[in-house]
Amino acid sequence: MVDHRWKRPGSAVSGGGGAGREKGAPGRVRRLRVPRTARYHLLGGGGEVREVWVVLHGYRQLAGRFLRRFAGLGDPARLIAAPEALSRFYVDPAERRHGPQHRVGASWMTRVEREWEIGDYVGYLDRLADTVFREIPREGIDLRLLGFSQGAHTAARWAVLGAHPPDQLVLWGAYLPPDLDPEEAAPRLRSMEVVLVRGDADPTADEDRRRDEEERLRAWEVHYRVLRHPGGHEVDPATLERLTGEPTG
Repeated sequence: MVDHRWKRPGSAVSGGGGAGREKGAPGRVRRLRVPRTARYHLLGGGGEVREVWVVLHGYRQLAGRFLRRFAGLGDPARLIAAPEALSRFYVDPAERRHGPQHRVGASWMTRVEREWEIGDYVGYLDRLADTVFREIPREGIDLRLLGFSQGAHTAARWAVLGAHPPDQLVLWGAYLPPDLDPEEAAPRLRSMEVVLVRGDADPTADEDRRRDEEERLRAWEVHYRVLRHPGGHEVDPATLERLTGEPTG
């Protein structure tokens, strides 16, 4: 059986690896693992749950605010989990110091230490799913994974590298990460339904990236569907309703 849990780059020693000088910085770089408290929000459930959704917010968003877009989907048979990215920051600028009037957002990763941050959030989302499925038996549950904007990259990587492959992967307002390993990604993605959601007025849309994404999926023999909506870079309620009414597989 293949172990799909994320393997960090470098040394296998816990918290080690990556020795050497960081460009432009004196001294040597070391890493250590530290405990973190992650926040996630739940909506719905409480009955005979048949669907579990994991929804991943975009850059500068927080999970609680993002979950508002799914408020109409809360149902005793549908549990929606919205984890929050681990790196928070102030979104609004401040002349002197930030205060309670300034908005806060979160980010799943940046280009700095990206391999380690990918490993961190793959492990985090694995642990979240472990927690959910300790309370709800996994067998017979339809697991749907939706990522919006930056969260779509996170969702795609977790779908490929994580320990809980979803039945449906929805990439909304973004594209497959270019660094997915075809040997890992192709068989994983073939095992699930892939849905690509495009906004006709989305200012972030990129025709070259769209073409590259669909060419890769076809080359990997991954079945996918495209759903379009007339809006921009946003989660469209009518399209969400279409997703809830369609079976996976």
